[in-house]
Amino acid sequence: MSEQYVFQAETQELLNILIHSLYTEKEIFLRELISNASDALNRLQFQMLTDDNVRDAGADLEIHIELDEEQKTLKISDTGIGMNREEIIDGLGTIAKSGAKAFLQAMKEKPDGGSAADIIGQFGVGFYSAFMVAKQVDVVSRSYRPEDEAVKWSATGGTNYTLETAEKDVRGTEITIHLKDDEEEFTRAFRIKDIVRRHSDYVAFPIFVGDDEEPTNKQQAIWRRNPSEVEDEEYDSFYKMLTMDFAGANHHIHMRADVPMQFYALLFVPSGAQPNMFSPRSEVGLKLYARKVLIEEYNRDLLPEYLGFVQGVVDSEDLPLSVSRESIQATRVMASLKKSITRRVLSELKRMVKNDRDSYLQIFGEFGAYLKQGLVMESEDRGDLEPLMFFQTTHDEDPNSYHSLEDYVERMSENQDEIYYVVADDYNSGARSPHLDAFRQRGIEVLYFTHPVDAMLPMGMIDFRGHKLVSVDSGDLDLGNVGDATEAEETAREALEVDSFASLTARVKTTLGGRVSDVRESKALVDSPARLVSEDESGSRYMFRINRLLDKDYELPVKALELNPRHPLMHNLSAMIADGGEDGLIDAVVEQVFETALLQDGIHPDPSSMADRLTLLMQAATGSASGELDFADVRTVISEPTADDHEDLIKLDDIEDVDFEPVEQEDDGSAPEKE
Repeated sequence: MSEQYVFQAETQELLNILIHSLYTEKEIFLRELISNASDALNRLQFQMLTDDNVRDAGADLEIHIELDEEQKTLKISDTGIGMNREEIIDGLGTIAKSGAKAFLQAMKEKPDGGSAADIIGQFGVGFYSAFMVAKQVDVVSRSYRPEDEAVKWSATGGTNYTLETAEKDVRGTEITIHLKDDEEEFTRAFRIKDIVRRHSDYVAFPIFVGDDEEPTNKQQAIWRRNPSEVEDEEYDSFYKMLTMDFAGANHHIHMRADVPMQFYALLFVPSGAQPNMFSPRSEVGLKLYARKVLIEEYNRDLLPEYLGFVQGVVDSEDLPLSVSRESIQATRVMASLKKSITRRVLSELKRMVKNDRDSYLQIFGEFGAYLKQGLVMESEDRGDLEPLMFFQTTHDEDPNSYHSLEDYVERMSENQDEIYYVVADDYNSGARSPHLDAFRQRGIEVLYFTHPVDAMLPMGMIDFRGHKLVSVDSGDLDLGNVGDATEAEETAREALEVDSFASLTARVKTTLGGRVSDVRESKALVDSPARLVSEDESGSRYMFRINRLLDKDYELPVKALELNPRHPLMHNLSAMIADGGEDGLIDAVVEQVFETALLQDGIHPDPSSMADRLTLLMQAATGSASGELDFADVRTVISEPTADDHEDLIKLDDIEDVDFEPVEQEDDGSAPEKE
């Protein structure tokens, strides 16, 4: 006796859309059902590795498609893992499994329907796609468990579905589609075979159509085929099936190896870093097969973490299985696989840098953050990763142009032995940095470290080909005879007298107190009045940026304030001090000089807090008597450091334990392009 159940409201709406669909690509329903059947066979194959108590253990693993033109039915059956009553309700009747809500949202965003292949596959509603061509669907399934009974599920696309006990001796699932009157084309064998060959040729299990004794599909998984025999369209189709990323892959790598071990791999670099929230690949990792048997859906041990963006499959002939656990053993085979696959991926990326830089820069623009993290975390791979690093630089002042470290070294100025970089929040902030004054004047190129992850690079990349990396805010920076200093000598302004400058620095020290480690003359500034320099030359000098990025407690580093004795502002401020000017105004200018330097370095914790002081300074500049202005009421948000430790503060020693995710930067209009 059958029992009646009511579909959830979202599922009813989903069925209504599919039943009245005007899609021209209705054939994709067969691709979806074959994919489900293949998954069921894979799951059974894996189950049998550790479980002998399986119904029909000797049955062949295969898929059959039966056609009946007279009855207008199409039946697809498999000998896979099957379902019991609870599983069929859970698999076909709940919103969580069907993905109906997400599908409906996509339909609202694409009122014209879009592409059936692009939408249906993404949301796990593949089974329901049968209702595009069906007026009724019957599902009869028997679980691999010997004690479970067969069950029949039936629906016409209305508000209800029925369940009843069924007669089925063989393990597996069969789906009978009662076709709509105008869908008889799907009862013709040549049409079905054409669909199978175009969409499911790579399925590893034989697909028999009608009474044919030979399978319609080639059965050989695409990754086991000779790369020279695989068309680009086949790679594209497989990638989209694997990831439901219909933007396509940026690049693919097809590997086959026989020695020292035999394995096959087909890897893809996606076109974008933003994850498809509806992709069946919900976790990081490669699909791992052992002798054609899928043993792990998401294996994280085949590639280092910094290559976690790579998608694909690996199939090993040498990988042993643990009979006591449903997982692979940690063996030398896995270590060798990882080494071989990692080496090949990095080698391919380096080849692209050399021969197809434009394509590589598209990849780097999306996944450069991963590679930079690898440079910090995986010191043994540093030699392979350094050639993959690209940066904006002051070479051409073009935010759309990216340059390699090798490019930089080849263009180094006369007598230059070090590589210089500036850390900033974005390109525009870096380009306006006061630290670049002397470098521009001497024609010395500087790298822009503008991605949030870049602050980590000095921890892992101390030098490149013997050239030390040096920050432009280094306290002991001495350009000496580097570059062309002729222009610097010709354009130098008159400096303050020694005594006047000493009085100025003393007043600034008194005002700022412990917020700066020192106040001194700058030998690098040209057009800017002041800059903050770091006296910490260790790789961890930017740890506060990482803590800020991770929303951890952080303290601003205490830096030295360097003043430009040749700048008009310093001359004016010195004169005010010498003439006994209004203390409130002098202190306000000093505070503003300091906080402007913080802002230019991208480390001011609250730039909007400067607004009140700036308003008062503008009032003074436009005629208001400075003595009548309430400068004392303006409070700085920059407090002197305390001895309190932050328990939540990440230290350099903890860096390897932090799970850094690539951070999306605010768009400054730049995108990687070839030099």
